[in-house]
Amino acid sequence: MKNGLLDILKGKFLVSGDAPKNWLFIIFVSFLAAVMIGSSHSADKKVHQIAALNEEVKELRSEFSDGRREVQQIKLESKIAEVLLEKEIYPSEEPPKKIKVLTQKAE
Repeated sequence: MKNGLLDILKGKFLVSGDAPKNWLFIIFVSFLAAVMIGSSHSADKKVHQIAALNEEVKELRSEFSDGRREVQQIKLESKIAEVLLEKEIYPSEEPPKKIKVLTQKAE
């Protein structure tokens, strides 16, 4: 046991008779480690990108609701009346009348 551990620490397994098999395994494990590191970096990048997009969506939703609120206030009759008073256009004193159109059936 002590002799085997000492051989590993000295690196004798890399220069012994079956060393090519050990080297191939080391290269394979190194390749897998590189792929795993690259994959985790890619996943982290996507997580940050998703977080940034979620923040942008929240910001755009708040802009949309602010814009909708402003438009609803602009469409109020009182606001329209204020703007028209500035242009010296006054509301009618008579209420509007409905016009009914009766259509005759063609015989």
